[in-house]
Amino acid sequence: MTDRRVGPARAAAASAAVGCVLTGTVAVAVAVVAGPGPGPTGYVSEAGIAGSGYAPTYRIGVFALAAALLLVAAALPAALRVAAALLTAGAACTVLSGAVTCSAGCPLPPFETATVADLVHGGASIAAVGATVLAMLVLGFAAPAPPALRRVARLGVAVALPLSGAIAVGLVTAGRGGLVGGLERLVLLACAGWGLVTATVLASGPRRTPDGAHRR
Repeated sequence: MTDRRVGPARAAAASAAVGCVLTGTVAVAVAVVAGPGPGPTGYVSEAGIAGSGYAPTYRIGVFALAAALLLVAAALPAALRVAAALLTAGAACTVLSGAVTCSAGCPLPPFETATVADLVHGGASIAAVGATVLAMLVLGFAAPAPPALRRVARLGVAVALPLSGAIAVGLVTAGRGGLVGGLERLVLLACAGWGLVTATVLASGPRRTPDGAHRR
């Protein structure tokens, strides 16, 4: 049976993850809404292009979300090491996505000519979301996860997986536009929502005490 108790260090990591998800989501949202981007027809990453006055806000948000993934990974029980590894990989890809700035418009093939930085940024962003969705799949269906984490993960997969598939199809059939831009925002919100609820569940779970008992 999976040990559902949470040690003090893991509980602290989960609590910090809650704060990072909220901070990151708000910062990115502010940068996207208030920045000079083209609105819902563009990519979220356009808020971080060089010359944008909200680029620092955008990067703070991205790095906060990367920290949230890493903290959720640290807060997971030891038996869930595969999911933790996927979240750690997702955090690394998120950092790379925030560190490498795409050019204006964040062009991506096959309909636009992309620079090396565009490809690195776009590939890292896609890999970050992919690793996060895979972690949800593992927690929801393959790992010996506690029931609460399993339910949250299955809900996250039910929302994020179809959206991810639709984005992949949209990128190769339609390219940049309102369809892909809207879907991108929805899948990012789904990942952020899953991270927030998962971190909250982990932070509020039964605590492991030094004598082996557990308390709320």
